[in-house]
Amino acid sequence: MTRIALIGYGAMGKELELLASAHGCEVVAIFDVDRPLTKTSEASFDVAIDFSLPHAVVDNVRTLAHLQRPVVIGTTGWYAELPDVTSIVNSAGIGCVWGSNFSVGVQMFLRIVRAASMLANDAPEYDVMVHEWHHHRKKDSPSGTAIAIASTIVDEMDHKHSMEIETQHDRINPYALHVTSTRGGDVIGRHIVTIDSPFDTIDLVHNAKSRRGFAQGALLAASWIAGRKGVYDFTEIFPEVQAFARSSS
Repeated sequence: MTRIALIGYGAMGKELELLASAHGCEVVAIFDVDRPLTKTSEASFDVAIDFSLPHAVVDNVRTLAHLQRPVVIGTTGWYAELPDVTSIVNSAGIGCVWGSNFSVGVQMFLRIVRAASMLANDAPEYDVMVHEWHHHRKKDSPSGTAIAIASTIVDEMDHKHSMEIETQHDRINPYALHVTSTRGGDVIGRHIVTIDSPFDTIDLVHNAKSRRGFAQGALLAASWIAGRKGVYDFTEIFPEVQAFARSSS
């Protein structure tokens, strides 16, 4: 069993605790605002999973580096600090998996979007746009997943050079990919890529039904990173994580 410490005990933390045993993990420590992770915390765990707050990520990683424990970062909205996190992890010789979305379904969706973008790149009459919905409590906008989707599209399309995440009050630059967001209600997560032409429209949609998919991926990543060093993007290592999970089952 991989011994897990949870950093953050909100909806995702509770979901991780519920699913842990089904994925060969055991939650042995929980850190939150009432019991924060510190350099003197007992390190009886193998891997920490961080679903806390964006402003806390770097300090959490710095503390885990001191404790010599690897981390899976599911928190979003902190990516401007990725160079700092990378430096801390590599200097300490620990492991880190980060991702905008740990859902297995989203990882499949990103690969579908990449294939569709490659096809649309050869058909310049098709324009592409991205929209996402999340619950009113979400702290970042657009979502990390929407940014990952948009980056995939920009990587594959010659006539999309950048993404535009702000409201447009005039004609949008045709070379910009428009990424828009809605916040409200209790929507767990909905992402849609629209590929539109004068002739027809193609919609690619991912709807998250529960947080269970995100928890599953984070637990798989936690078992995979135990004993490894370096910083890994979950999207890039996803096939390897899946293969590791199959071989371990």
